[in-house]
Amino acid sequence: MSGLDPVDLTAKLVRCASVTPANDGALEVLEEVLEAAGFDCTRVDRGGICNLFARWGKKGNGRSFGFNGHTDVVPIGDEADWSMPPFGAEVKDGVMYGRGTTDMKSGVAAFVAAAVDFVKDTPPDGSIVLAITGDEEGDALDGTTALLDYMAEAGERMDVCLVGEPTCPERMGDMIKIGRRGSMNAHFTVTGTQGHAAYPHRANNPLPAMMRLMDGLASHELDQGSDHFDPSTLAVVTVDTGNKATNVIPAQCRGAVNIRFNDHHSGASLSDWLRGEADKIAEAFGVKVDVQITISGESFITPPGALSDLVAGAVEAETGVKPELSTTGGTSDARFVKAHCPVVEFGLVGQSMHQVDEHVRVEHIEQLKSIYSRVLRDYFT
Repeated sequence: MSGLDPVDLTAKLVRCASVTPANDGALEVLEEVLEAAGFDCTRVDRGGICNLFARWGKKGNGRSFGFNGHTDVVPIGDEADWSMPPFGAEVKDGVMYGRGTTDMKSGVAAFVAAAVDFVKDTPPDGSIVLAITGDEEGDALDGTTALLDYMAEAGERMDVCLVGEPTCPERMGDMIKIGRRGSMNAHFTVTGTQGHAAYPHRANNPLPAMMRLMDGLASHELDQGSDHFDPSTLAVVTVDTGNKATNVIPAQCRGAVNIRFNDHHSGASLSDWLRGEADKIAEAFGVKVDVQITISGESFITPPGALSDLVAGAVEAETGVKPELSTTGGTSDARFVKAHCPVVEFGLVGQSMHQVDEHVRVEHIEQLKSIYSRVLRDYFT
C-alpha cells in the first residue's frame, strides 16, 4: 500500500501500553506524524487525560470533515492467558495481535493515514479535523467531551464526523452505526433491621424486598423497539449482602441494574420509573430503599441521509458489501459528538475486542484506510 502505512502505524500505537487512563506515548506518535503532514496540533489534556486535536486547513473553512477515535485500551487481564505479547503487535499468518488492535488503534491509524495521504496528494477545499482521545474506555468525563469543549471555545468545528469504532459484527463492511441506545446504571440499597435467623419476626429482612424489586424490574417490558432501535433492555447485574453468617439476617443489601434504552425513553423518564418502583417496594415491605442513578448517555439517531449514504457508498465500493444501518451494541463517544454535528460510525470487525489475544487481520487495516480515503475523496468532490 502506497503512502503512510496504517499497519506500521497501528503497530507503533499497540506497543504503547495505554491502558485507560494512561497515554504511554500513543498521542505523541500521532502528533509527530500529523505535524509532519501540515496539521495544526493542539493537546487538549484535562483531568489527567491526554487528548489531541488536529486540523488541516484554515479554521472557518467552508467545509470541515471530522474523524473521532480513541487510543486508550482496556486492561489485559492475566498476561499468562495470552498466547502473544499483549503489547507486542506481533503479526502471525497475516493477523496482528495485541490490546487495541481491534478497539481501536487500527481505526485511528487508518483514518490518520487516510487523512495524511489525502491532504498531501489532493489538498481539499476545506478542512479535516481529527479529535483523538485517551479516555473512551474509562469514565469518558475528560476525553471527547474535553475536545468538544475546546472546539466550542476556540471556534473550531466539524460539519460531519465519522467515528472509527469497530462496527462490523461478522465481515468487513457489513454494518454502519447511525445511532446508539442510551445507557444508565441504577444502584439500590435496601435497609431493614438485622436479627437472628431463628427469630425472623424480630427482624426486617431486606432480601425479600430486594428480590421482589429486582424481579419486578427484570420482568417489566420496557418497549417493543422503534423504527431504528431494538427493544430496550434491563439487566440485573448484581445483588449482594456481604453477609457470610448464615445465622444472621442482614440489615442491608445492595443491587444494581443496567438499562440500554431506545428513543421511546429518556434517562429522566426511566429514572422516575425506577424511583417509583423502589417507593412501592419500600412501602410494601416497610424498608428503606435508596436509589443512586448514573446516566452514561441518551439514545440518539442520525437519520439515514447524506452522511450515511456517503459512508455506505465508500464501504460498498471498497468491499463489495452493502452495509446495514444499525443502532445495536453498547455506547461510544458518538453520543457526545451528536450534539456538535451529524455523526456515524464505521470500523473493523469487532469480534475480538476486549478479549484475550485481541487481534485484527492486516488486510482489514489496509482496507479500512482505503474506505476512509474514499470517504474523504467523495466528500470533498
